[in-house]
Amino acid sequence: MICAISGEVPDEPVVSKKSGLLFERRLIERYIEDHGKCPVTKEELTMDDIVAVKTNKAVKPRPLQAASIPGLLGLFQNEWDALMLSNHALEQQLHTARQELSHALYQHDAACRVIARLKKERDEARTLLAQAERQIPASIAGAAPAAVVSNGKRAMEDEIGPDGKKIRPGINPVMIDELTECNTMLSAQRKKRQVPPTLAPIDALERYTQISSHPLHKTNKPGILSMDIHPSKDIVATGGIDSNAVLFDRPSGQILCTLTGHSKKITTLKFVPRDELFVTGSADKTVRIWQESENGNYNCIHTLKDHTAEVEAVTVHATQKYFVTASKDNSWCFYDISTGSCLTQVGETSGQEGYTSASFHPDGLILGTGTTDAVVKIWDVKTQANVATFEGHVGPVTAMSFSENGYFLATAAHDGVKLWDLRKLRNFRTFSPYDSDTPTNAVEFDFSGNYLAVGGSDIRVYQVANVKVEWNLIKTLPDLSGTGKVTSVKFGTDAKYIAVGSMDRNLRIFGLPGDDQMEESNTAAE
Repeated sequence: MICAISGEVPDEPVVSKKSGLLFERRLIERYIEDHGKCPVTKEELTMDDIVAVKTNKAVKPRPLQAASIPGLLGLFQNEWDALMLSNHALEQQLHTARQELSHALYQHDAACRVIARLKKERDEARTLLAQAERQIPASIAGAAPAAVVSNGKRAMEDEIGPDGKKIRPGINPVMIDELTECNTMLSAQRKKRQVPPTLAPIDALERYTQISSHPLHKTNKPGILSMDIHPSKDIVATGGIDSNAVLFDRPSGQILCTLTGHSKKITTLKFVPRDELFVTGSADKTVRIWQESENGNYNCIHTLKDHTAEVEAVTVHATQKYFVTASKDNSWCFYDISTGSCLTQVGETSGQEGYTSASFHPDGLILGTGTTDAVVKIWDVKTQANVATFEGHVGPVTAMSFSENGYFLATAAHDGVKLWDLRKLRNFRTFSPYDSDTPTNAVEFDFSGNYLAVGGSDIRVYQVANVKVEWNLIKTLPDLSGTGKVTSVKFGTDAKYIAVGSMDRNLRIFGLPGDDQMEESNTAAE
């Protein structure tokens, strides 16, 4: 039986009624006098709770070491050594505890300083905001002035309304008349459209193969996210993850120029043949308008900062005077391309949704947008009203393309491609060319309206038919980048070639073998 305090066999053992622990009587009496508690369980304890234990009073034999003076000296030496080692360990623990306490106090002091500074900055910001609100005139509901352009950037001309939003000039009646006139003229021409005799026939597309590959972007940040082809010149533009846009002359195989200025990846770009303009949209929330100079380079003439999230799509109106940008901030903006001014911004610049694609109808009075929540919205450009909504996709609507016949809309999302009849506002055909883990990233009608290209883990070309007749798969082209992610597909003039961008740095041209050499020899002869 061992004492719970000293660890020795007690001379006068006692037991606690509450805990049942054994103690040496003199030790537990002294502890109760000082603390009034059990030394082990810390419960309240008095001498009335202690019961004496009757034991045999036999004389304990003396240990062998205590039988002589050298033995006693050895015991004392051992106990002294043990005491010194224990004392050293306690000193080390005390030093460590002091260091930890010092570090904790330092962190607490630093946190208090940061909190005090943030509170001060918050109070200053609130004061400035209150002053600014008092200075805003109540009569600011008038129209905002036109954009002032200086050194390629717009002045801070946007007025703030009482609700905190920028006031836009809007699309005025003169512009609406211009849009309507353009629509009437194009609609009349569309009914008379015929298939051009120079269009590549189906048997030619069936023999298409890769005829060239061009490394246009940086190796350390590979990936072509967007592409466009100049409607009258054989120039291909690509936008990459490396934040550069590259203009490439396909017949000569030469890079014409590289446009730098965006700070993040370029998600969308479009040629504007009027005045040789070029528009790029980026994940850095800005849109840039570039103009070709006399030496063939492009200079940035406007930087537009109306969006508060990634700009996902740019589409140019048929008049080539206006364009629309769509962003993940859940809004789209209608711009005057000559001044770079935002005429109207539709939607709330907040929220979980956002636009991932956008395209003008060929006639120009309808705008299609695709959202992150798998919905396709059709807008009336004149009133900026949502006139139709197409549902049925799975995942964000990654791409969309209107056919030049004016009747069909193709949209791509994670579940494949859906074709919509704009006359009856219904989905009449669905292509699911890939498995459930492979999204469809690109869809594109050619200018004649006879072919439809789809891009995902490969490139598939379909023959355009009508609502009732089946759309035949003409050709499947492999993704030779090895990434399995085709991001953009475009038809060249008369579908004589197909340009493909993937998640590597190369632009690939698919066509008939020998066409490329013939074009190069013709160019050299000229």
